[in-house]
Amino acid sequence: MINSLFISAVILSLFFLFRWAFRELPKENWQILGVIPTVKGSDGFFQGINLTFYGFFTATAYLIAVILSYLLLGAVSVPSSATTAILIVILSLSVPASKILARIIEKKPHTASVGAASFVGLLIAPWAIFLIQGFLPFFRELSIMPMPVLGGVIIAYAFGEGIGRLACISFGCCYGKPVDQMPDFLKRIPWLRPFVFRGSTKKIAYAGHLEDVQIFPVQAVTAVLYCATGVLGIFLFLNGYYKTAFLLTLSVTQIWRFLSEFLRADYRGDRKISVYQIMALAVIPYGFLIAAVIPSSVAAEADLFQGIALFKNPVLLIFLQFLWVTMFWRSGRSQVTGSILKFHVHHDKI
Repeated sequence: MINSLFISAVILSLFFLFRWAFRELPKENWQILGVIPTVKGSDGFFQGINLTFYGFFTATAYLIAVILSYLLLGAVSVPSSATTAILIVILSLSVPASKILARIIEKKPHTASVGAASFVGLLIAPWAIFLIQGFLPFFRELSIMPMPVLGGVIIAYAFGEGIGRLACISFGCCYGKPVDQMPDFLKRIPWLRPFVFRGSTKKIAYAGHLEDVQIFPVQAVTAVLYCATGVLGIFLFLNGYYKTAFLLTLSVTQIWRFLSEFLRADYRGDRKISVYQIMALAVIPYGFLIAAVIPSSVAAEADLFQGIALFKNPVLLIFLQFLWVTMFWRSGRSQVTGSILKFHVHHDKI
């Protein structure tokens, strides 16, 4: 009963979230969340640091992915301390990789790539499990079964990246091609309503010169597909099909990452097949190889109540808040937009 209620709640929440987001986020007023004044000029105006909805949705996506990791891994009796150690290893390498690899591949100093982060995260996830059990004395006595852990992590990744597409819609990046350049069969799909981005500071405007143009909603398709795959993955996971959940979620997300780039108009390199597409395809056989060599020990049936019980720990709740704030501060400060502010007093209200 609890499994059905949980999955139903997830589906309903995603439906209302995406329905609102796909309608509102392409608008101009959903890019800048706030501004922090910094240096005051001789003219009385302050220079500002823009805080973006891109950072808000990115941090929220990371938070949801981490919460799902704790919930699903806790459901198969993995202690929160072990989950924390695994996530720290993965995030400490994949988050910096989002900028480092993007700078190398795209040769731009102020850019980041979710594709690069996910590639590194997926590569190191199996080794993070073996690392904490093999080298950290506290965890050596724990019988952590790698396959359920990998299944939980890849499902969390699907949700994180799916919801993270809302950040791209808000910022106007990772955008699709104009609708008039799309194949006819895609134009005829009634529920694929095009995006029309507005605002000169959105990336699609200053980099792609496609403001006020009907654009194929590739970010929306990605968000729906990834989260739908994640929902199916949760169903399989909670019914004990850990390996199937892992391989299905990995395959769908990475195949779509490869295919979706053919529908995008933003710069992905000078080759017909981008480095990011090669990364996506390379991860799939890697995942199948890992699944084949990991011992297929029988895991206990997942119990959602065990996972939910982890969130009674105040230390975990503080850690989750710290993670959100850190990710927002890291990804939410705009490097490519600026602002000028001047403050004044409403004398009629004194």
